[in-house]
Amino acid sequence: MSMIIAYTDGGARGNPGPGGYGVRIESTSGDLLAELREPLGATTNNIAEYRALLAALTWAAAHAYRELIVRSDSELLVRQMRGEYKVRHPNLKPLHAEAAALVARLDHVTFEHVRREANREADRLANLAMDEANRESGKGDRPLFRN
Repeated sequence: MSMIIAYTDGGARGNPGPGGYGVRIESTSGDLLAELREPLGATTNNIAEYRALLAALTWAAAHAYRELIVRSDSELLVRQMRGEYKVRHPNLKPLHAEAAALVARLDHVTFEHVRREANREADRLANLAMDEANRESGKGDRPLFRN
């Protein structure tokens, strides 16, 4: 199969707080192949970013794609996956190891850091997932202002 592009984003409101991720997977010609999102409950931005990456890698492997470009606005994630930064935080080490194992099963994976505006659709999906996580935690039911 041909190469695909996965735009990934994760976030948490409050960091830590209700989080979620979004992934948009496209062909190299820009055709939409999949949109993935998941509310994560209480988490951190960096964990949510890794969960987005894991979802993208798992989807690619499950659909027999062997070549993948991952585009993320998380410089930390991209540099850790390229081996430019060490993974120091104990909560990220198992996620990084899982991602590295999935990458090893594919033929070619490239990690690219992109600006947030180049990652709008993944950001939109991540925000929808965070909205769902907010509702599930009950935080979305509270009024913002009281009289």
